[in-house]
Amino acid sequence: MKVINEVTGILNLLYTHGWDERNGGNLSYILEEEEVKSVCDPNVVLRTFEYDFDMTSIIGKFFIITGTGTYFKNMVAAPEVNLGIIKIIDKSHAALVWGYSEGGRPTSESPTHLQCHIERLKQDPNHRLVIHCHATNVICMTHVCPLDSNFFTEKLWKMQTESIVVFPEGVAVLPWILCGGTQIGIETANLMKEYRSVIWAQHGIFCTGKTLDEVFGLIETIEKAAEIYMKVYDKKIYQSITNENLIEIAQAFKIDYRHGIID
Repeated sequence: MKVINEVTGILNLLYTHGWDERNGGNLSYILEEEEVKSVCDPNVVLRTFEYDFDMTSIIGKFFIITGTGTYFKNMVAAPEVNLGIIKIIDKSHAALVWGYSEGGRPTSESPTHLQCHIERLKQDPNHRLVIHCHATNVICMTHVCPLDSNFFTEKLWKMQTESIVVFPEGVAVLPWILCGGTQIGIETANLMKEYRSVIWAQHGIFCTGKTLDEVFGLIETIEKAAEIYMKVYDKKIYQSITNENLIEIAQAFKIDYRHGIID
């Protein structure tokens, strides 16, 4: 059950940081078959779920996914109620092999998660994880800033020295779109061709990566930069990180950052 403990630990951290109130936010994580076997028999199908998009490229993959309506604060105490492990069995169906023990089902945003996994695996075969959370200051920025990816990227890069190191590709931004539907999944996944992080205006952020630590750290860094921005953006600024400073950081750390923003 090591993988269950690792996942519920991260979910609890997201909750205690205040980014996943009530039933807000969701997570999906690709599991190796051996990890699944440590939890359950991967060949026993409990139920199936249908999706309205083509999942051919991820047939055979296992995902642990938070359940719809579940609270992150309850994950540690009752993982089998609030989490489920599914296997993609054909281009439009997934089989439940563990979890959702009280009749639950995958988060309503699981179509967006799975579409993002499909796209990120094309970019990085080691990709495993998608986390969506309601990072407070990121949401605040979407109320007071132009909803432009380059604008957000430049501001977040300039708030602290580590930003360009942690997310050199920048962040993408989408205007408000109804959550849980097909459109937001398609548009988010399309941006995942170039970005690991997509901000949903007045809603939150989707972040992706290889490991739980990597993605949690990505969210932490973006949210910290957004917090700094919200604390100083309406004040007189005497000094800040310049374009030249960012380029110097990138050269020192041998970072291939997104061009056309600061140069």
